[in-house]
Amino acid sequence: MQITRIETFAVPPRWLLCRVETDEGVVGWGEPVVEGRAATVRTAVHELAELLLGQDPSRIEDHWQVMTKGSFYRSGPVLSSAVAGLDQALWDIAGKRFGVPVHVLLGGPVRDRVRAYSWVGGDEPGEVSDAVAAQVEAGFTAVKMNACGRMNRLATTRDIDDLAGRATAAREVLGPDRDFAVDFHGRFTPGNARKVLPHLAPLNPLFAEETVLPEYTHLLGDLVACSPVPLATGERLYSRTDVLPALQAGIAVLQPDLSHAGGISEVRRIAALAETFDVPVAPHCPLGPVSLASSLQIAFSTPNFLIQEQSIGIHYNQGAEVLDYVVDPEVFRFHDGCFLRPTAPGLGIEVDERAARAADKRTRLAGPRLAAPGRLVRRVVRARRPSHPPYHGRGSMELTDFTARLSRDRLAAVVRGRSADAALRTVLTLVEEGVPGTPAPPGWSPRPAVRRSPTRHGRVCPWWRVP
Repeated sequence: MQITRIETFAVPPRWLLCRVETDEGVVGWGEPVVEGRAATVRTAVHELAELLLGQDPSRIEDHWQVMTKGSFYRSGPVLSSAVAGLDQALWDIAGKRFGVPVHVLLGGPVRDRVRAYSWVGGDEPGEVSDAVAAQVEAGFTAVKMNACGRMNRLATTRDIDDLAGRATAAREVLGPDRDFAVDFHGRFTPGNARKVLPHLAPLNPLFAEETVLPEYTHLLGDLVACSPVPLATGERLYSRTDVLPALQAGIAVLQPDLSHAGGISEVRRIAALAETFDVPVAPHCPLGPVSLASSLQIAFSTPNFLIQEQSIGIHYNQGAEVLDYVVDPEVFRFHDGCFLRPTAPGLGIEVDERAARAADKRTRLAGPRLAAPGRLVRRVVRARRPSHPPYHGRGSMELTDFTARLSRDRLAAVVRGRSADAALRTVLTLVEEGVPGTPAPPGWSPRPAVRRSPTRHGRVCPWWRVP
Protein backbone atom coordinates (compact mmCIF):
# COMPACT_ATOMS: atom_id res chain seq x y z
CA MET A 1 0.00 0.00 0.00
CA GLN A 2 1.28 3.46 -0.93
CA ILE A 3 0.11 7.01 -0.35
CA THR A 4 -0.95 8.45 -3.69
CA ARG A 5 -2.66 11.77 -2.92
CA ILE A 6 -2.99 14.29 -0.11
CA GLU A 7 -5.65 17.02 -0.22
CA THR A 8 -6.77 19.75 2.14
CA PHE A 9 -10.20 21.33 2.57
CA ALA A 10 -10.91 24.63 4.31
CA VAL A 11 -14.37 24.42 5.85
CA PRO A 12 -16.44 26.79 7.98
CA PRO A 13 -16.36 27.99 10.61
CA ARG A 14 -12.53 27.90 10.96
CA TRP A 15 -11.35 24.36 10.31
CA LEU A 16 -9.02 22.61 7.90
CA LEU A 17 -9.43 18.95 6.97
CA CYS A 18 -6.88 16.80 5.17
CA ARG A 19 -7.53 13.68 3.13
CA VAL A 20 -4.84 11.03 2.56
CA GLU A 21 -5.57 8.51 -0.19
CA THR A 22 -3.80 5.22 -0.92
CA ASP A 23 -3.44 3.14 -4.06
CA GLU A 24 -5.73 0.50 -2.55
CA GLY A 25 -8.57 2.97 -2.09
CA VAL A 26 -8.25 3.30 1.68
CA VAL A 27 -8.67 6.94 2.74
CA GLY A 28 -7.71 8.57 6.02
CA TRP A 29 -8.82 11.94 7.38
CA GLY A 30 -7.10 14.41 9.68
CA GLU A 31 -7.68 17.92 10.99
CA PRO A 32 -4.51 20.03 10.84
CA VAL A 33 -5.35 23.58 11.90
CA VAL A 34 -4.29 26.51 14.02
CA GLU A 35 -7.25 28.75 14.68
CA GLY A 36 -6.72 31.92 12.67
CA ARG A 37 -3.77 30.41 10.79
CA ALA A 38 -5.51 27.75 8.69
CA ALA A 39 -4.01 29.02 5.42
CA THR A 40 -0.51 28.87 6.89
CA VAL A 41 -1.00 25.34 8.19
CA ARG A 42 -2.43 24.33 4.82
CA THR A 43 0.83 25.34 3.16
CA ALA A 44 2.80 23.36 5.74
CA VAL A 45 0.66 20.27 5.12
CA HIS A 46 1.41 20.35 1.40
CA GLU A 47 5.12 20.81 2.08
CA LEU A 48 5.10 17.77 4.37
CA ALA A 49 3.06 15.83 1.83
CA GLU A 50 6.18 15.55 -0.32
CA LEU A 51 7.67 13.36 2.41
CA LEU A 52 4.69 10.99 2.39
CA LEU A 53 3.69 10.55 -1.25
CA GLY A 54 4.71 7.13 -2.52
CA GLN A 55 5.40 5.87 1.02
CA ASP A 56 3.83 3.05 3.02
CA PRO A 57 1.15 4.61 5.29
CA SER A 58 1.63 1.91 7.94
CA ARG A 59 5.05 3.32 8.93
CA ILE A 60 3.34 5.88 11.16
CA GLU A 61 6.11 6.36 13.71
CA ASP A 62 8.77 6.56 11.04
CA HIS A 63 6.78 9.23 9.17
CA TRP A 64 6.19 11.17 12.40
CA GLN A 65 9.91 11.22 13.17
CA VAL A 66 10.82 12.37 9.67
CA MET A 67 8.16 15.11 9.58
CA THR A 68 9.10 16.49 12.99
CA LYS A 69 12.87 16.01 13.00
CA GLY A 70 13.86 15.93 9.37
CA SER A 71 14.61 19.63 9.09
CA PHE A 72 16.75 22.14 10.95
CA TYR A 73 13.79 24.15 12.35
CA ARG A 74 11.38 22.10 14.42
CA SER A 75 8.21 22.30 16.47
CA GLY A 76 6.00 25.36 16.88
CA PRO A 77 2.23 25.55 16.43
CA VAL A 78 2.16 25.56 12.62
CA LEU A 79 4.46 22.59 12.01
CA SER A 80 3.10 20.60 14.96
CA SER A 81 -0.48 21.15 13.78
CA ALA A 82 0.35 20.16 10.20
CA VAL A 83 2.01 16.99 11.48
CA ALA A 84 -0.97 16.37 13.77
CA GLY A 85 -3.49 16.27 10.94
CA LEU A 86 -1.38 13.99 8.77
CA ASP A 87 -0.69 11.72 11.75
CA GLN A 88 -4.42 11.43 12.46
CA ALA A 89 -5.03 10.45 8.84
CA LEU A 90 -2.32 7.77 8.96
CA TRP A 91 -3.84 6.25 12.10
CA ASP A 92 -7.26 6.39 10.41
CA ILE A 93 -5.86 4.43 7.47
CA ALA A 94 -4.24 1.88 9.80
CA GLY A 95 -7.48 1.26 11.66
CA LYS A 96 -9.45 0.87 8.44
CA ARG A 97 -6.81 -1.43 6.99
CA PHE A 98 -7.05 -3.81 9.95
CA GLY A 99 -10.77 -3.27 10.52
CA VAL A 100 -10.48 -2.00 14.10
CA PRO A 101 -10.83 1.36 15.90
CA VAL A 102 -7.60 3.24 16.52
CA HIS A 103 -7.93 2.84 20.29
CA VAL A 104 -7.63 -0.93 19.80
CA LEU A 105 -4.32 -0.38 18.01
CA LEU A 106 -3.23 1.78 20.96
CA GLY A 107 -3.69 -1.10 23.41
CA GLY A 108 -7.43 -1.45 23.65
CA PRO A 109 -10.16 0.38 25.57
CA VAL A 110 -9.83 1.11 29.27
CA ARG A 111 -13.42 2.43 29.53
CA ASP A 112 -16.68 2.24 27.62
CA ARG A 113 -17.95 5.77 28.31
CA VAL A 114 -16.15 9.12 28.19
CA ARG A 115 -17.44 12.03 30.21
CA ALA A 116 -17.67 15.28 28.27
CA TYR A 117 -18.30 18.89 29.15
CA SER A 118 -20.10 21.58 27.21
CA TRP A 119 -19.36 25.28 26.82
CA VAL A 120 -21.68 27.97 28.14
CA GLY A 121 -21.62 31.65 27.22
CA GLY A 122 -22.99 34.82 28.73
CA ASP A 123 -21.42 37.67 30.62
CA GLU A 124 -24.23 38.24 33.08
CA PRO A 125 -25.10 35.91 35.99
CA GLY A 126 -28.65 35.58 34.65
CA GLU A 127 -27.40 34.53 31.21
CA VAL A 128 -24.97 32.06 32.76
CA SER A 129 -27.76 30.53 34.83
CA ASP A 130 -29.96 29.99 31.78
CA ALA A 131 -27.12 28.56 29.71
CA VAL A 132 -25.99 26.16 32.44
CA ALA A 133 -29.58 25.07 33.06
CA ALA A 134 -29.94 24.22 29.36
CA GLN A 135 -26.84 22.00 29.49
CA VAL A 136 -28.05 20.28 32.64
CA GLU A 137 -31.35 19.64 30.89
CA ALA A 138 -29.41 18.11 27.98
CA GLY A 139 -27.79 15.67 30.41
CA PHE A 140 -24.34 17.14 30.89
CA THR A 141 -22.69 16.80 34.26
CA ALA A 142 -19.98 19.41 33.60
CA VAL A 143 -19.66 22.74 31.80
CA LYS A 144 -16.87 25.21 31.10
CA MET A 145 -17.18 28.98 31.01
CA ASN A 146 -15.04 32.04 30.38
CA ALA A 147 -13.56 33.56 33.47
CA CYS A 148 -13.74 37.08 32.10
CA GLY A 149 -13.44 39.31 29.09
CA ARG A 150 -10.87 42.07 28.96
CA MET A 151 -9.39 42.84 32.33
CA ASN A 152 -6.84 45.14 33.90
CA ARG A 153 -3.46 43.68 34.76
CA LEU A 154 -4.67 43.70 38.35
CA ALA A 155 -8.37 43.09 38.80
CA THR A 156 -10.55 45.72 40.40
CA THR A 157 -13.09 44.90 43.07
CA ARG A 158 -15.81 45.05 40.42
CA ASP A 159 -13.89 42.65 38.17
CA ILE A 160 -13.57 40.15 41.00
CA ASP A 161 -17.21 40.51 42.00
CA ASP A 162 -18.35 39.94 38.40
CA LEU A 163 -16.17 36.85 38.00
CA ALA A 164 -17.29 35.39 41.32
CA GLY A 165 -20.91 36.26 40.50
CA ARG A 166 -20.89 34.26 37.27
CA ALA A 167 -19.18 31.31 38.96
CA THR A 168 -21.71 31.45 41.80
CA ALA A 169 -24.58 31.47 39.32
CA ALA A 170 -23.16 28.36 37.64
CA ARG A 171 -22.67 26.53 40.95
CA GLU A 172 -26.21 27.30 42.10
CA VAL A 173 -27.66 25.66 38.99
CA LEU A 174 -25.24 22.72 38.96
CA GLY A 175 -25.59 21.83 42.61
CA PRO A 176 -23.03 19.72 44.47
CA ASP A 177 -23.04 16.75 42.09
CA ARG A 178 -21.93 18.47 38.88
CA ASP A 179 -18.83 20.41 37.88
CA PHE A 180 -17.81 23.62 36.19
CA ALA A 181 -14.41 24.71 34.91
CA VAL A 182 -13.22 28.26 34.33
CA ASP A 183 -11.11 29.24 31.31
CA PHE A 184 -8.83 32.26 31.73
CA HIS A 185 -7.39 32.06 28.16
CA GLY A 186 -4.03 33.28 29.46
CA ARG A 187 -5.47 36.74 30.13
CA PHE A 188 -4.17 37.04 33.69
CA THR A 189 -0.78 38.02 34.97
CA PRO A 190 0.60 35.73 37.69
CA GLY A 191 -0.07 38.48 40.24
CA ASN A 192 -3.65 38.88 39.06
CA ALA A 193 -4.22 35.13 39.21
CA ARG A 194 -2.95 35.02 42.79
CA LYS A 195 -5.36 37.81 43.60
CA VAL A 196 -8.44 36.28 41.96
CA LEU A 197 -8.20 32.50 42.42
CA PRO A 198 -8.94 32.50 46.17
CA HIS A 199 -12.33 34.05 45.41
CA LEU A 200 -13.22 31.00 43.29
CA ALA A 201 -12.08 28.41 45.83
CA PRO A 202 -15.33 28.30 47.87
CA LEU A 203 -17.23 27.39 44.68
CA ASN A 204 -14.95 24.38 44.04
CA PRO A 205 -14.38 24.58 40.26
CA LEU A 206 -13.11 21.44 38.56
CA PHE A 207 -10.08 23.41 37.36
CA ALA A 208 -8.92 26.86 36.30
CA GLU A 209 -7.60 26.68 32.74
CA GLU A 210 -4.63 28.59 31.34
CA THR A 211 -4.50 31.25 34.02
CA VAL A 212 -1.31 32.64 32.47
CA LEU A 213 0.16 32.53 28.98
CA PRO A 214 2.32 29.53 28.06
CA GLU A 215 5.29 31.88 27.74
CA TYR A 216 5.22 32.11 31.53
CA THR A 217 5.17 28.39 32.25
CA HIS A 218 8.32 28.92 34.31
CA LEU A 219 6.13 30.88 36.78
CA LEU A 220 3.53 28.15 37.18
CA GLY A 221 5.31 26.54 40.12
CA ASP A 222 4.85 29.57 42.37
CA LEU A 223 1.25 29.96 41.19
CA VAL A 224 0.45 26.30 41.89
CA ALA A 225 1.96 26.60 45.36
CA CYS A 226 -0.39 29.40 46.36
CA SER A 227 -3.52 28.48 44.36
CA PRO A 228 -6.42 26.85 46.21
CA VAL A 229 -7.92 25.89 42.81
CA PRO A 230 -6.54 23.07 40.61
CA LEU A 231 -4.70 24.57 37.62
CA ALA A 232 -4.85 23.23 34.06
CA THR A 233 -2.89 24.08 30.94
CA GLY A 234 -1.63 22.53 27.72
CA GLU A 235 -3.64 23.68 24.71
CA ARG A 236 -0.70 25.82 23.52
CA LEU A 237 2.01 23.30 24.37
CA TYR A 238 2.97 21.15 21.40
CA SER A 239 5.26 18.34 22.54
CA ARG A 240 6.53 16.32 25.48
CA THR A 241 9.35 18.79 25.97
CA ASP A 242 6.84 21.65 26.06
CA VAL A 243 4.60 20.04 28.68
CA LEU A 244 7.41 18.77 30.92
CA PRO A 245 8.02 22.11 32.71
CA ALA A 246 4.29 22.47 33.35
CA LEU A 247 4.14 18.98 34.85
CA GLN A 248 7.20 19.69 36.96
CA ALA A 249 5.50 22.88 38.18
CA GLY A 250 2.71 20.77 39.66
CA ILE A 251 -0.32 21.45 37.46
CA ALA A 252 -3.39 19.38 38.26
CA VAL A 253 -4.72 18.75 34.73
CA LEU A 254 -2.94 18.58 31.35
CA GLN A 255 -4.84 19.58 28.20
CA PRO A 256 -3.00 18.58 25.00
CA ASP A 257 -4.80 19.30 21.74
CA LEU A 258 -4.92 16.45 19.20
CA SER A 259 -4.80 18.91 16.29
CA HIS A 260 -1.92 20.96 17.67
CA ALA A 261 0.37 18.66 19.67
CA GLY A 262 1.64 16.35 16.95
CA GLY A 263 -1.48 14.20 16.62
CA ILE A 264 -2.29 10.83 18.11
CA SER A 265 1.32 9.64 18.10
CA GLU A 266 2.61 12.47 20.27
CA VAL A 267 -0.43 12.94 22.51
CA ARG A 268 -0.37 9.31 23.60
CA ARG A 269 3.25 9.86 24.66
CA ILE A 270 2.32 13.12 26.38
CA ALA A 271 -0.38 11.26 28.30
CA ALA A 272 2.12 8.59 29.35
CA LEU A 273 4.50 11.31 30.54
CA ALA A 274 1.69 12.95 32.52
CA GLU A 275 0.92 9.60 34.14
CA THR A 276 4.42 9.56 35.64
CA PHE A 277 3.46 12.79 37.46
CA ASP A 278 0.04 11.35 38.42
CA VAL A 279 -1.64 14.08 36.36
CA PRO A 280 -4.85 13.34 34.41
CA VAL A 281 -5.34 14.55 30.85
CA ALA A 282 -8.38 16.38 29.51
CA PRO A 283 -7.86 16.73 25.75
CA HIS A 284 -8.48 20.24 24.46
CA CYS A 285 -10.93 20.21 21.52
CA PRO A 286 -12.92 23.28 20.44
CA LEU A 287 -12.51 22.18 16.80
CA GLY A 288 -14.18 19.97 14.21
CA PRO A 289 -15.24 16.35 13.80
CA VAL A 290 -11.89 14.73 12.99
CA SER A 291 -10.15 16.42 15.90
CA LEU A 292 -12.94 15.26 18.21
CA ALA A 293 -12.85 11.72 16.83
CA SER A 294 -9.08 11.60 17.36
CA SER A 295 -9.47 12.90 20.91
CA LEU A 296 -11.96 10.16 21.70
CA GLN A 297 -9.54 7.47 20.49
CA ILE A 298 -7.04 8.78 23.03
CA ALA A 299 -9.71 9.11 25.71
CA PHE A 300 -10.80 5.49 25.41
CA SER A 301 -7.25 4.12 25.53
CA THR A 302 -5.64 6.37 28.17
CA PRO A 303 -5.74 5.29 31.84
CA ASN A 304 -5.19 8.79 33.24
CA PHE A 305 -7.98 10.43 31.25
CA LEU A 306 -10.24 12.93 33.07
CA ILE A 307 -12.83 14.57 30.82
CA GLN A 308 -13.31 15.50 27.14
CA GLU A 309 -13.92 18.95 25.68
CA GLN A 310 -16.15 19.21 22.59
CA SER A 311 -17.63 22.04 20.54
CA ILE A 312 -20.96 20.64 19.35
CA GLY A 313 -23.41 23.54 19.59
CA ILE A 314 -20.76 25.97 20.87
CA HIS A 315 -21.71 29.63 20.60
CA TYR A 316 -18.90 30.70 18.25
CA ASN A 317 -19.42 28.04 15.57
CA GLN A 318 -20.94 30.38 13.00
CA GLY A 319 -21.94 29.09 9.57
CA ALA A 320 -21.35 25.39 10.23
CA GLU A 321 -21.50 22.77 12.95
CA VAL A 322 -19.37 19.76 13.89
CA LEU A 323 -22.05 17.33 12.73
CA ASP A 324 -22.31 18.95 9.28
CA TYR A 325 -19.23 17.11 8.05
CA VAL A 326 -19.98 13.55 9.17
CA VAL A 327 -22.19 11.09 7.32
CA ASP A 328 -23.57 9.50 10.48
CA PRO A 329 -23.61 11.77 13.55
CA GLU A 330 -24.68 8.92 15.83
CA VAL A 331 -21.09 8.39 17.02
CA PHE A 332 -21.22 11.85 18.57
CA ARG A 333 -24.57 11.38 20.29
CA PHE A 334 -24.47 12.13 24.02
CA HIS A 335 -25.69 9.63 26.58
CA ASP A 336 -26.13 11.31 29.95
CA GLY A 337 -23.35 13.73 29.09
CA CYS A 338 -21.00 11.01 27.86
CA PHE A 339 -19.72 9.59 24.57
CA LEU A 340 -20.04 5.85 24.06
CA ARG A 341 -17.08 3.91 22.74
CA PRO A 342 -16.94 3.99 18.92
CA THR A 343 -16.64 0.62 17.25
CA ALA A 344 -16.21 1.59 13.58
CA PRO A 345 -12.70 1.10 12.16
CA GLY A 346 -10.16 3.91 12.08
CA LEU A 347 -11.16 7.11 13.83
CA GLY A 348 -14.71 5.82 14.05
CA ILE A 349 -16.36 8.39 11.77
CA GLU A 350 -17.09 8.75 8.09
CA VAL A 351 -16.34 12.25 6.86
CA ASP A 352 -18.86 13.63 4.39
CA GLU A 353 -16.42 14.22 1.54
CA ARG A 354 -19.02 15.88 -0.66
CA ALA A 355 -19.84 18.41 2.07
CA ALA A 356 -16.14 19.08 2.69
CA ARG A 357 -15.42 19.68 -1.00
CA ALA A 358 -18.43 21.95 -1.40
CA ALA A 359 -17.48 23.94 1.71
CA ASP A 360 -13.90 24.32 0.51
CA LYS A 361 -15.07 25.88 -2.77
CA ARG A 362 -16.95 28.63 -0.97
CA THR A 363 -14.44 29.22 1.83
CA ARG A 364 -11.72 31.82 1.48
CA LEU A 365 -8.87 31.59 3.92
CA ALA A 366 -7.57 35.09 4.54
CA GLY A 367 -4.36 35.67 6.41
CA PRO A 368 -4.25 37.89 9.46
CA ARG A 369 -2.92 40.84 7.46
CA LEU A 370 -5.27 42.22 4.82
CA ALA A 371 -4.11 44.28 1.88
CA ALA A 372 -4.34 48.06 2.02
CA PRO A 373 -5.20 49.64 -1.37
CA GLY A 374 -2.50 52.32 -1.25
CA ARG A 375 0.18 49.88 -0.21
CA LEU A 376 -0.98 47.44 -2.86
CA VAL A 377 -0.52 50.01 -5.64
CA ARG A 378 3.06 50.51 -4.52
CA ARG A 379 3.62 46.74 -4.51
CA VAL A 380 2.22 46.51 -8.06
CA VAL A 381 4.56 49.27 -9.19
CA ARG A 382 7.57 47.57 -7.60
CA ALA A 383 6.60 44.20 -9.07
CA ARG A 384 6.23 45.60 -12.59
CA ARG A 385 8.92 48.27 -12.62
CA PRO A 386 11.49 47.57 -15.38
CA SER A 387 15.03 47.86 -14.16
CA HIS A 388 17.21 46.86 -17.13
CA PRO A 389 17.97 48.32 -20.53
CA PRO A 390 16.24 49.08 -22.76
CA TYR A 391 13.47 49.62 -20.15
CA HIS A 392 15.44 51.45 -17.51
CA GLY A 393 14.32 55.06 -17.11
CA ARG A 394 11.31 54.64 -19.34
CA GLY A 395 8.68 52.57 -17.63
CA SER A 396 8.60 53.62 -13.97
CA MET A 397 6.59 56.85 -14.19
CA GLU A 398 4.32 55.49 -16.91
CA LEU A 399 3.54 52.40 -14.86
CA THR A 400 3.01 54.44 -11.71
CA ASP A 401 0.57 56.61 -13.63
CA PHE A 402 -1.26 53.56 -14.94
CA THR A 403 -1.71 51.93 -11.53
CA ALA A 404 -2.75 55.26 -10.06
CA ARG A 405 -5.62 55.34 -12.55
CA LEU A 406 -7.07 52.20 -11.02
CA SER A 407 -10.15 53.47 -9.24
CA ARG A 408 -9.57 53.39 -5.50
CA ASP A 409 -13.08 52.02 -5.04
CA ARG A 410 -12.38 49.34 -7.61
CA LEU A 411 -9.10 48.50 -5.94
CA ALA A 412 -10.71 48.41 -2.50
CA ALA A 413 -13.36 46.03 -3.85
CA VAL A 414 -10.65 43.77 -5.22
CA VAL A 415 -8.63 43.54 -2.03
CA ARG A 416 -11.42 43.57 0.54
CA GLY A 417 -11.28 40.43 2.66
CA ARG A 418 -8.25 39.03 0.87
CA SER A 419 -4.75 38.45 2.04
CA ALA A 420 -2.14 40.82 0.67
CA ASP A 421 -0.62 38.15 -1.59
CA ALA A 422 -3.99 37.05 -3.00
CA ALA A 423 -5.00 40.65 -3.65
CA LEU A 424 -1.66 41.37 -5.31
CA ARG A 425 -2.12 38.46 -7.70
CA THR A 426 -5.60 39.73 -8.61
CA VAL A 427 -4.43 43.28 -9.27
CA LEU A 428 -1.47 42.08 -11.31
CA THR A 429 -3.97 40.19 -13.45
CA LEU A 430 -5.99 43.38 -13.88
CA VAL A 431 -2.86 45.26 -14.89
CA GLU A 432 -1.84 42.61 -17.41
CA GLU A 433 -5.28 42.19 -18.95
CA GLY A 434 -6.14 45.88 -18.82
CA VAL A 435 -8.83 47.57 -16.79
CA PRO A 436 -11.92 48.66 -18.75
CA GLY A 437 -11.93 52.42 -19.26
CA THR A 438 -8.31 52.79 -18.22
CA PRO A 439 -5.75 53.51 -20.96
CA ALA A 440 -2.62 51.43 -20.78
CA PRO A 441 0.73 53.22 -20.49
CA PRO A 442 2.79 53.70 -23.65
CA GLY A 443 4.51 50.54 -24.73
CA TRP A 444 2.52 48.38 -22.30
CA SER A 445 1.62 44.94 -23.56
CA PRO A 446 -1.09 42.75 -21.97
CA ARG A 447 1.39 39.91 -22.11
CA PRO A 448 4.79 40.12 -20.41
CA ALA A 449 7.47 41.40 -22.73
CA VAL A 450 10.10 38.87 -23.68
CA ARG A 451 13.63 39.85 -24.62
CA ARG A 452 17.11 38.47 -24.69
CA SER A 453 18.94 38.80 -21.44
CA PRO A 454 22.06 40.95 -21.57
CA THR A 455 23.66 38.66 -18.99
CA ARG A 456 22.36 35.34 -20.27
CA HIS A 457 23.32 35.42 -23.94
CA GLY A 458 21.27 33.26 -26.21
CA ARG A 459 18.52 32.65 -23.62
CA VAL A 460 15.07 34.19 -23.80
CA CYS A 461 13.39 35.10 -20.54
CA PRO A 462 10.73 37.57 -19.30
CA TRP A 463 12.12 40.94 -18.27
CA TRP A 464 11.09 40.60 -14.65
CA ARG A 465 13.28 37.50 -14.29
CA VAL A 466 16.44 39.11 -15.64
CA PRO A 467 19.00 39.22 -12.80
